[in-house]
Amino acid sequence: MRHERMRLILTGMCLVVVARGAVPILGAQRSPDYRQLKYPRLNDVVVPDVQRVTLANGMRLLILEDHELPLIHLSGRIRVGSIYEPADKVGLADITGEVMRTGGTVSRTGDELDDELEQIAASVETSIGQDAGYASVSVLKKDIDKGLSILADVLMHPAFREDKIELAKMQQRSRIARRNDSPQAIAAREFDKLIYGPASVYARHTEYATIDSITRDDLVAFHKRFFGPNNMILAVWGDFDTRQMIAMIEKAFEEWAKIDLDLPAKPTVDYAWRSTVNLVCRPDLNQSNIYLGHIAGLMSDPDYAALTVMNQVLGGGFTGRLFKNVRSRQGLAYSVFGTYSSRYDHPGVFAMGCQTKSESTVHAIEAILAEARKMTEEEVTDEELQLAKDSYLNSFVFNFDSTAEVVSRLMTYEYYGYPPDFLQKTRESIEKVTKADVLRAARAHLRPDAMQILVVGRPEDFDRPLSTLGEVRTIDVTVPTPGK
Repeated sequence: MRHERMRLILTGMCLVVVARGAVPILGAQRSPDYRQLKYPRLNDVVVPDVQRVTLANGMRLLILEDHELPLIHLSGRIRVGSIYEPADKVGLADITGEVMRTGGTVSRTGDELDDELEQIAASVETSIGQDAGYASVSVLKKDIDKGLSILADVLMHPAFREDKIELAKMQQRSRIARRNDSPQAIAAREFDKLIYGPASVYARHTEYATIDSITRDDLVAFHKRFFGPNNMILAVWGDFDTRQMIAMIEKAFEEWAKIDLDLPAKPTVDYAWRSTVNLVCRPDLNQSNIYLGHIAGLMSDPDYAALTVMNQVLGGGFTGRLFKNVRSRQGLAYSVFGTYSSRYDHPGVFAMGCQTKSESTVHAIEAILAEARKMTEEEVTDEELQLAKDSYLNSFVFNFDSTAEVVSRLMTYEYYGYPPDFLQKTRESIEKVTKADVLRAARAHLRPDAMQILVVGRPEDFDRPLSTLGEVRTIDVTVPTPGK
C-alpha cells in the first residue's frame, strides 16, 4: 500500500514537471502553419475527344465511346421550353414532356412501355423545362436495339392519352395547392417575380385556370411545332462502335421528318434598376426568410471569371464573408447565402439572404447590405483572393469525373452556342484574376444602392419596422380559387 502511494506521488510530480516544460516530450514538434504549405501545380485535365456528326435529317450527334461497362446512354436536347407556351396555358410544356412518356405511343401504352423496359432493366424518360426539352435512354449494350426503338417511338409518335393527361393535371393542381407550405419556397418564387416581372416567362407559374385550360389538342400542337430531328441534339456514350451506332440511329429515326425551324425569338429581360421593400405577411412564423438583390448577368460576360471569384469571396460557404460576418460574428442568421448567378442566354439573379429570428430581421438586412457595399469599396485581401481561386481550381477536376458529365456539358455548350472549351478557358481566366479585377467587376455589376428586398415573416415581431428601409409593398400570395 505504501509503495502504491509512493508510485502515485512520483507520477504526479512527473506530470507537473512535463506540464511546466522542464522535460521535453519525445517526438513532439510544432505543426507547420497551413498558410506556408506549398502544393505543386495540378495536372491538366485531358478532355476526351467527342465526335460530332450531323445526319441527313438534321439531327446533330455527339458521340463518345466508353468501353468500361457494357452500357449505352443516349441523351437528347430539344429546342423547346415553357418560355414558348401561351400565358393562359402555363404548364403546357411540363405536361407535354411528362405525358409524352407516361401516355405511351400510338402502338403501345405507357404502362406497356414500363413493362418492356423493366424486362431489360432499361429506362426511357422525357421532360420539358424552362428553355429546353430532354429525352434519354439508358440500356445494356445487348438491348440497345430495343431501347433505341422505344426512344424513337416516344419522340415521333406520342399518343397523349387522355387518362394520363388528366393524371398530370391532377398532380399540377396538387402542387399549386401546396406551393405556400414552405416560407423559403415563397421567398424564392416571389423574388424571381420581383427581378423578372410577375408576367415574365422566367418567373411566372401555374394556376388552376392555366392548367384547366390545357387540352389534348394543345399537347399535340405543341409537340408538332417543336419536336423534329433538325431541332434536336443527341449525345451518345457507352460501349459501342461509332460507325455502327451512327447507322443504328439513322435507321431508328429515318421516318422522322424535318420541321419548320421558324421558332420565335427567346424572350428578353427588361430590367429597371430600383430599390424596393416587399413583405409577405406570415403571422404563423417566428422567423423571417429574407432575400435581397437585383439582376445579374450572362456567362459570356467578359467579367465572368472575376465575378466567379467575387461570388466565392462574398457567399462561398463557410469561408464567405456573409457566413463569417453575418452568421458567425454577429449571430444574426441560422443560414445565410449569397450568389451572383450568370446564365447562358438570359441574365441571372444576384441574390443574398438568410433565415433569422423575427426580432433581428432589419438588423440582418442591414448587415447583409453592408457586406455587398464593402465589396464595391475596397479590394479583397490576398488570403481571400487565393482561397476563392483555390476553391474553384482545386474542384475543377470534378467536372470530368464521369463520361456522362463531360458529354452532357458539351451538349449544353452546343445548345447555347458556347465554345466546347468554355470551361477550360474559364479556368485559365480564373487563374489570372487579380484583386483589382474583383473590385472592378464588383463596382460594375453590384448595385448596393438599388437592392430589391423581400421578407417573408411576421412584421409585428420585427426589431424595427421594415419602413425604415423604404416604402413597403405587401405581396398577396393567396392561391386563386379553382374555377376563377
